Amino acid sequence: MNEEDNGHPKSYLLQLEKMNINFGKIERNLPIATLIEIAIQRNEGLLSNSGALSVKTGKFTGRSPDDKFIVDDEITHNLIDWGKVNHPIPTEKFDQIFERMKQHVSGKDFFIFDGFVGADPDNRLPIRVFTDNAWHNIFASQIFIRPTSEDLNNHKPEFTLFFVNDFASLPEIDGTKSGTFIMINFSKRMILIGYTSYAGEIKKAMFSVMNFLLPQRGIFPMHCSANMGRNGETALFFGLSGTGKTTLSADPDRHLIGDDEHGWSDKGIFNFEGGCYAKCINLKKEDEPQIWNAIKFGSVMENVIVDEHTREPNFEDSYLTENTRVAYP
Repeated sequence: MNEEDNGHPKSYLLQLEKMNINFGKIERNLPIATLIEIAIQRNEGLLSNSGALSVKTGKFTGRSPDDKFIVDDEITHNLIDWGKVNHPIPTEKFDQIFERMKQHVSGKDFFIFDGFVGADPDNRLPIRVFTDNAWHNIFASQIFIRPTSEDLNNHKPEFTLFFVNDFASLPEIDGTKSGTFIMINFSKRMILIGYTSYAGEIKKAMFSVMNFLLPQRGIFPMHCSANMGRNGETALFFGLSGTGKTTLSADPDRHLIGDDEHGWSDKGIFNFEGGCYAKCINLKKEDEPQIWNAIKFGSVMENVIVDEHTREPNFEDSYLTENTRVAYP
């Protein structure tokens, strides 16, 4: 098998071969414009009048915490607070789901995003994200930290995520609570996500990984937004989803560090991400100009009602959900 193609490594082919996965066509780190063209050709979404890609996530318009599992093994057993939030699942259940998932995706086209979680070069996590939809790959490209050409040529992922929106688990034999599942396996450095189209699951799964790994390095992971004043002082904004973290951090008089996920090391505060994932229900330009102006070509709007004729989004319409979102770099 040839690992080089016009100077770009194809190490992912070796990874898939070792995992015995037989995808169809595979596209890696395509330009955003190309991914948008593919998404539109495949009827995954439509362009709004500002150029943003508008998509709908179907049944799930938010995360599904009851369907999230962590493999309970020798690495995690004594380090995770198991209970209502952190649901354990045996290794053999993870393996049997993965085996059926591999059969399900055989011959199907997939998209790869290779990049990083963590802006601190000393503490960043090289990741690989496989998605069956082009728009989910756009989301990953905008939310995570994009590699340089040199990074891409030498990329060695330390965590791999498979997102297959049309593959369901079988609760009666898999030990899941529904067909939907988000599973993290720290021993195999893998994440499996199935039977949901909500892109936020990709982002939060990687956040969970960082929440487990970084404290073991003496780094404090935080669910907060952060910005910096001209004097170098950093402000952190903590709060649950929808409480205004992104809005407060998007201050035109301060430098934005990030809007949601950060680490605190002995060197200071660093963002986990390379983009923002902002709520946009009732969004108004005069109130939140930075978010408004970010909704343009390259960004992805989730579950925002868009007029099919004028292509104008109605940010006040919560017909699909109150949890309307936009992802942008």
